[in-house]
Amino acid sequence: MKQDIFTVKEKELRPVNGFFMLFVVIIGHIASTVAFIFGTVNLEYGRFLSGGIFFVAGMIGWMLFGILCGGLKTVRPNEARIFTLFGSYYGTVKSAGFHYVNPFCISFNPTYETAKAEAIQKAKEIAKQGGMGTMSVAASKAVSLKKQTLDNKRQKVNDILGNPIIIGAIVIWYVDDPTQAVFSVENYHEYLSIQTDSTIRNVARLYPYDIFSEDDDCISEQEKTLRGSALEIADSMKTELQKRVEGAGLIIDEVRITHLAYAEEIAAAMLQRQQASAIIAARKKIVDGAVGMVKMAIDKLGDDNIVVLDEERKAVMVSNLLVVLCGNRDAQPIINSGTIY
Repeated sequence: MKQDIFTVKEKELRPVNGFFMLFVVIIGHIASTVAFIFGTVNLEYGRFLSGGIFFVAGMIGWMLFGILCGGLKTVRPNEARIFTLFGSYYGTVKSAGFHYVNPFCISFNPTYETAKAEAIQKAKEIAKQGGMGTMSVAASKAVSLKKQTLDNKRQKVNDILGNPIIIGAIVIWYVDDPTQAVFSVENYHEYLSIQTDSTIRNVARLYPYDIFSEDDDCISEQEKTLRGSALEIADSMKTELQKRVEGAGLIIDEVRITHLAYAEEIAAAMLQRQQASAIIAARKKIVDGAVGMVKMAIDKLGDDNIVVLDEERKAVMVSNLLVVLCGNRDAQPIINSGTIY
């Protein structure tokens, strides 16, 4: 049976000024303390009725204003706090400053809960080994709205030709809808990381690493390659990744490919293939130029009637010129002082 995902619509709170409520709480504590002292003095002098009333009022005031202290919250710039009240969504505070909300509300952030659980587990492991298990949580209950960078590290994938390659990318992203990010997925940081791995793998396998020749199967010179079209392929990764995380309230600002190379097991072979392709291309260019120069020389000699050669001598001349022009070393000239026949 398919389970419908419950979508929470964001409700932005307009909290009370925190400094005003702090002043009220301080005055309330002072008044409660005065009432408690006045009630205690009256009880010592036998005034049980008035003393009891002030004594109880002071105790209640201490507890009441102590509870009200829990509603004082601080929100920093480019952050948001998601509040729940007895398990239900209460509202979101995005405005920076010192605020006061319902003291029974709890600031909720799944990334903080995950980091807290990991810190507790790490402290227990250290304590078992005889060390001092101190717990420090590297996270906040507030949801950051700043741009963040996710380093996807390096992973091994296969390109369209089946060649194993190592590819790495970074993702620049930010939270656009903090309420959706908190309640739609279990942990939006882990969700983004997993979706990034899947997206890079799916997009990279659609393209070849590089094009070596026109005879490669399933490849044309106009087709994009991972090495030659990195920016276009990164844009494709961004588009697909944005579709995957759109329901989590995240915006993908940019995807950049930071590392691209053949896997170690085929890197040497592919390097030899690239060198061979470069040598063949260079040789082809040299031969095309040499043939053109030989043709131009024969035509020039014949047009100006400098030397009249028969077909056999033309063949010898062509052979000698091609050897000279296409050779890797400089030719050693031999002077013929006799006849050519």
